[in-house]
Formats: sequence, C-alpha cells, structure tokens
Amino acid sequence: MKHRVELRNHPIELHKFRIRLAVCAAFVVVLLAVLYMRFYYLQITREDHYHTLAEANRISILPVVPNRGLIFDRNGRVLAQNYSAYALEIVPSKITDIEATLDELATLIEITSVDRQRFTKLMKESKRFKSLPIRNRLTDVEIASFAANRYRFPGVEIKARVFRQYPEKEIVSHVVGYISRINDRDLEQLELNGDLNNYRGSHHIGKIGIEQSYERELHGVTGFEEVETDAAGRSIRVLSRTRPTSGNNLVLSLDLGLQEAAEKAFGERRGALVALNPNNGEVLAFLSKPGYDNNLFIGGIDQENWNLLNNSIDRPLNNRALRGIYPPGSTFKPFMALAALELGKRSPEYSMSDPGYFSLPGVDRRYRDWKPGGHGRVNLHKSLVVSCDTYYYSLANDLGIDNIHSFISQFGLGKRTGIDIEGEVSGLLPSASWKMKQYKQKWYAGDTISVAIGQGYNLTTPLQLAFATMMIANNGKAYLPRLVKQIQNSQTGHIEDVPAKLLYSLNLKPSHFEIVKNALVDVTRPGGTAAKAGSNASYTFAGKTGTSQVIGIKQGERYNEKSINERHRDHAMFIAYAPAENPQIALAVLVENTGTGGSTAAPIARQVFDYFLLGKEPESTIAQVTEIIEDHAHEHL
Repeated sequence: MKHRVELRNHPIELHKFRIRLAVCAAFVVVLLAVLYMRFYYLQITREDHYHTLAEANRISILPVVPNRGLIFDRNGRVLAQNYSAYALEIVPSKITDIEATLDELATLIEITSVDRQRFTKLMKESKRFKSLPIRNRLTDVEIASFAANRYRFPGVEIKARVFRQYPEKEIVSHVVGYISRINDRDLEQLELNGDLNNYRGSHHIGKIGIEQSYERELHGVTGFEEVETDAAGRSIRVLSRTRPTSGNNLVLSLDLGLQEAAEKAFGERRGALVALNPNNGEVLAFLSKPGYDNNLFIGGIDQENWNLLNNSIDRPLNNRALRGIYPPGSTFKPFMALAALELGKRSPEYSMSDPGYFSLPGVDRRYRDWKPGGHGRVNLHKSLVVSCDTYYYSLANDLGIDNIHSFISQFGLGKRTGIDIEGEVSGLLPSASWKMKQYKQKWYAGDTISVAIGQGYNLTTPLQLAFATMMIANNGKAYLPRLVKQIQNSQTGHIEDVPAKLLYSLNLKPSHFEIVKNALVDVTRPGGTAAKAGSNASYTFAGKTGTSQVIGIKQGERYNEKSINERHRDHAMFIAYAPAENPQIALAVLVENTGTGGSTAAPIARQVFDYFLLGKEPESTIAQVTEIIEDHAHEHL
C-alpha cells in the first residue's frame, strides 16, 4: 500500500500567517485607539460633568423645613404653637407587604387600629409622598426598641418632626383653623402659584381659617443641606447648610378672654357670636358653637372621629358665624327705620294705629303682629322699642322692594364683608330682579311684607349682622372686618401693624342715626323687648331683638314652641353695641332653636358686654333664660 505524501508550501503559509497577524494587530490597535479616545472623552473632555454626577451619588441635597409661625391673641395668649417629637414613618414604595410590616412593627411599638386607618387614608390621599407617619410622638422606650431592630425594617425610619398644636381647641377652632397633610390638590395649587419649590420637604399646609388665609406668612422659607452619604445612603456629615427662614408670627385682634366669656355664656346651646370694634373693624370675638378639636386634623383625622364630626346633628364643622345663613328677623327693622327716614316715607312724628294685623288693599289676608290685639298707637321710636310688626308691614308696602334693597344693601347685608378668612358666604337681600332671575316669577306685594320683618327670602350671616350693627354704632362707616392685627417678622422681631381699612362711609343725616339709636337704647330699658337683659346695667347699651323663623306658620295659626320639634323652633337673634354714648364694641348673637331674641340672645350679649367693659366673668344663663322665657312665652319678635 502506497502512502500519499502531502507537500506544503511553507513560504506561502508563512506569508498568509503574517497577513492575518497584521490584520489582527491593526484591529487591536484600532480598538485600543477607540478605547483611548473614549477614555479621553470621559475623563478629560467630560470631566466636569461626570465629576458632578459622581459627587451627586456621594452628596445629597436635603430640604430643611422652616418652623411655622405662631398665632397669638391680642394679649399674647398662644392660639397655635409648635413642638418637636419623633415619628415612626414608612416609605410604602420600599415595602412589599405593608400589612405584614405593620404587624411586625406592632410587636415593638403600639400601633392601634386607628393608626392603621389613618395611615391607609394618608396613602390614598398622598400618593406622591415618599414617607408617611404611622405613629407620632414616640416614647424613649419605643425609640430604643425600634433602633435595636431597625435592620429588620427596610423602608421604616424614625424621624424628628415639628408638630403643630392648638392649646385652646374648640374655643377658637373656627377662627384659627388647622393644618393637615398636603394632598395632590394642594400640590397642584402650589405649582400653579409658583410656590412648589418652597414646599420641598414640607408635609403640612393650612387648610381653613387663619392657617389657610395667611399660609404664606406662616410657612416661612425652606432651607437646604448638602449631606455626604455612604453606599447605603446613610448620612455621614453635613457639608454645607442654608438655614431655613421661620414663618412670621401673627397677632390676632381676637380677645381670647372675651371669646371664653362668650363660650361660657352660650353654655351648651348652638349658635354664633361676632363682636367688632366699630372704630376700626377689628374682630374682638368670633364664636361658632359647637366647635371641634382642630388638633385631630393635623396628622390626618381617623375615620371614627371624622364620622363623629361629619355626621353629628349639631354640625360642629359648620362655621355658623361665617357660613351660617338665617333670616335676620326683627334685627332688620332698624335698617328699615333708617330707610323710612332717609327716603322720606316716615317722619319721627308720624304714628299709626296697630290693631294687631295689616292687610294689603284688595287682598283677603291678614299679616299678623307678634302681639295679639296690637300695640295701640305706634310711631317710629315705639315701633323699634316694642318691635311692632304692623308698623313695618305698612312701611314696606310704601317703600317697595327695590327701595328696600337699594338702601339696606349699603349696610352690607346680602353680600360678603371681605373678612380675612376664606369661605364667607354672601347671604341674600332679595329684589324683584333677583326673583325673576332665580324663579322666573314676578315680585308680589306680599313678598315685600315678609321682607319688612326680616323673613321671606331674607338671609344673612351673623358676621354680616355684626358688620351692619357696627355701621349704626359709628354713624355709617364701613370698616373691613379683620382678624389679624399685627405681623411679627421672625428674623428681626419687627412688628408691623395691619392698618384699619375704611371701605366707604354712608352719607346719611346724623339726626336720622340719632333717632334710631335712641330707640335702640330704649329697647334695653323697661318696656323694651330686651329690658330684662338691660336691667341693672352700670352702662348704657343699645340693641334690637329678633326671631328668625325656621319653618313657616299657616295663616291664622299662632306660634306654639312646645308643639314644634326642637330643631324646628325659631332662632333667637340680638344685635347691640356698647357703651351707647361712645361705642367700643358692636356684636350680633344667634342662638339656634331657642325662641325669642330677648329671652336667650340678649342675655348672652349682656354677659359679653359685662366682661368687655367691666371685667365681670359670665355666669350660667340657664336660670335667667328660664325666667325670661316664661315672661315672653308668646312673643315672636
């Protein structure tokens, strides 16, 4: 068998090998050149950019939330303050099973069902927040217990926080308002206003009352810290710090002692009281009963407390002084009397016979006076002192609704006063054009008769009544009602007064004001509808009682309080100012479902005046009210 011999051409193979080697070498050189160019680009050309990114991985910019400004009453008593405490917070995005984590945490720290409900509510409302509290105000033992087991709970941290506190709670809740967690709607509004950057790190914002209206003053300016962190993201040291600027402090015109006196005078009754300084518009007292504990809302109110407040038949969340609308009743009559004098429809000397009712010509209906049989001969002065309905039925028919609306609107009834807290409603001072627009119906003479005594379509707020009363007390000057008296700069301590603002002055005859004011003084004297409230007073005050109907009464029927459900009984109203010779305080009082103004509202006003002018502390009005109710059981003023 022959073997086949394969001959190789070594020179040719060597040449091919050298070519392949050169190609590979060239390829390697090209790759090295590309790699070098890339290194040069990254390390030389883009050195600044990537150095910054590297530093960002090592250095965190953290916002430093400013301390919120404090709120005081006019005498320096604290209405809203801050305190520091530790909170247990969870970052939901870092936790797979929230419920399991909460169960484990509950073995170390007490977490109630209420805490869980509030946390669940916060997660729904605050989707864009990274860290949410599950427990506030931890004890030292709880802090130590969690610190020893921290490794078991990624996404859970203990953080030092500054919390808001309202020491006076219900008494000023409707004035001060509250702060609560920032939600998505708040974030959208902050972005729209250009304030979002100033809220980096902030978790709370003012929701209602002074806390909301003066949010920019109270919040302050957010600071920042450059913090060096390790690979695990833990802080090592602070490299630099831009200090935050604390919010400014607010001093209210509110007198907390006067507010407490009004609260005590009301007792357990529902209603509202607004007291103004007639010389500058400062709000001296602003009470809505019942109130609520505004501390409940700071960390997010739990469902149980929310249901108790929101579903309560007493409506504690309703700011009656600002948003409650009621027929003004006979407190409307002083303004009708001024209209009569100014428009020449009545003179002080004019008198008429009151048979106890009024009938429109050609109409088979009697509009009854509150007093059966009437008041006999009545002039303008007596019409206010005894609150004669018949006199004002006749007057309204002569004036007409358009004259009534045009004149009395000057006193602010039926429109917002512009007070420096949000949420005020306008109420309603009706007119013929309003009824046509609202109901597509013409105005009838009978509609005017009801308006004359503050009923019918008439609706006003206690604040508006206090505003209008202020204008009677000071002879027609309309000052803007305001709650904030001073703003204190948190950095310099400089106090800036908020000046009084005169909106307008009415050009009415001083003599006409005096005629009406003299009658209002006699309302509180023997023979007047508020005589019991004015008895034995060491000062002179002027006022007008009123009764605000809740439900209508059929023609020919008399009002019988005992036969009516308590919630359907008339509201008691009283407007007044004191001292009559040199008014320093003007107020409006509303007491829901308690009858006539002289029986319940006027005694409350008297006690408020006694405290303001004499420093006398209020006493329980129950015995006094019982006595007056018996004396005026059939009045309907």
